[in-house]
Amino acid sequence: MATKKYLELQDMSVETMNQELKQAQTDLKRMVYDHGAKGLQNPLELKAVRKDIARLKTEIRARELKGMTTEQLAKRSKIRLTRRINK
Repeated sequence: MATKKYLELQDMSVETMNQELKQAQTDLKRMVYDHGAKGLQNPLELKAVRKDIARLKTEIRARELKGMTTEQLAKRSKIRLTRRINK
């Protein structure tokens, strides 16, 4: 079952997602500072904002990968394979 947030991301443009990502990161920094200084009424909001940031980053990256050519994807696969071998 897809979450409402995921379904909303499918309709957004990349520019809108980037703006929302920057806003969410700013909100997270502010919330972390406030939580350290005076405490939040609901500290679980931090977890929700972090998950929203992760969803945004995941969708942006998925769209980047969709836009890649087959040559770029092949090169990416070689890089990933090299990383696995060198571990």
